[in-house]
Amino acid sequence: MPWIETCVMQERVKFVMNLLEGTYNMSELCRAYDISRKTGYKWLSRYRQGGVGDLSDRRRVPMHHPYAMASELKDTILTIKSHFPRWGARKIRARLERIYPDWHSYPAVSTIGLFLRKQGLTCSRKRRAQCTPTEWPLTEGQYSNHVWCADFKGHFKTGDGHRCNPLTISDHTSRYLLCCHHLDHANYRLTKRQFVRIFRDYGLPGIIRTDNGAPFASVGLGGLSRLSYWWIRLGIHPERIQPGHPEQNGRHERMHKTLKAYTARPPAQTIRTQQKQFDAFCREYNEVRPHEALQMRTPAGCYQRSVHPYPSRLPAIDYPSHMRVTRVQWHGDITHQGRRLFLTESLSDEYIGIEQVSEDRSLVWYCRYLLGQIDHRQWTVSPIQNPPLISAACCGDEGT
Repeated sequence: MPWIETCVMQERVKFVMNLLEGTYNMSELCRAYDISRKTGYKWLSRYRQGGVGDLSDRRRVPMHHPYAMASELKDTILTIKSHFPRWGARKIRARLERIYPDWHSYPAVSTIGLFLRKQGLTCSRKRRAQCTPTEWPLTEGQYSNHVWCADFKGHFKTGDGHRCNPLTISDHTSRYLLCCHHLDHANYRLTKRQFVRIFRDYGLPGIIRTDNGAPFASVGLGGLSRLSYWWIRLGIHPERIQPGHPEQNGRHERMHKTLKAYTARPPAQTIRTQQKQFDAFCREYNEVRPHEALQMRTPAGCYQRSVHPYPSRLPAIDYPSHMRVTRVQWHGDITHQGRRLFLTESLSDEYIGIEQVSEDRSLVWYCRYLLGQIDHRQWTVSPIQNPPLISAACCGDEGT
């Protein structure tokens, strides 16, 4: 004998029909169908209101939404999103607080995010695995102009086929974007020209952090380049991340991701138009766009100009009296204790200080920077890892 197939809808219909026949009362039928009397009266009431069709399950969506966003608020959110299409829910919420400070309450970030997702204006972001931080004593910026970060964002071609090389400089603590400017070539001359402009506008930082590419670094002594030595002469300490570890300059690299999304997807038709997009991005990034790491404040609201102005001429070098001062020859050699040693061509015609610390070893200084050490037994010059800053007595205080 086959099993009798049934379903919830059929059981409800049978229950109501049996009840209307009058053979059994409500209590007996409820015990037979193993339901409560309240449920039994509910299905009877529904049958009398709408017939058999009303015995099916109804939607459980609430009829009223007392905390739903008003249509005016939705229009405001969509307006902000249209003006800043790459902003997420947190930044839109911060924008609402800034535009309408008199509101008693604002929609939650999750509510705004859900609304934007339903409108098809956002998509889920893939979560990437976090890189394990390396043991590297990089300086943690404590205040504006304590640490600047500089790099060349990856080059790309504009619509007319020209190669665009944007140089970017940012303040580590406030995230303020000091520079985003295209250079025809990533060489010493053009890069120095941009730094001169930035130094004149914002003053001098204490440290500049870069990667190990040209023109910031070289294969010379300690990895320093002509640009690095110029910074040292100004009293700025160059700091480089480890090769192959861009996460050590993560704040600047994260800014590059935003810069690319705003200005290079797609790129402009010409270099001139591309630079205008860079300038517009800097204004929005610094003055309008709230930053989550700054408690939704803007970088411009957190940044202050440096108290150390750019000098009209390079400060004079004044080494302590216990150091031996010698000039680097045009080919990068120095003479020490009758020996000719190769130092670096980047310091041609510059003066260095040699500090003898033992019979077998001497330290080589340039201004405040410890370049390396001389081994008197092997008569070689080698770099020192993580060179410290020397006291201010090694370099004039003018402009530092």
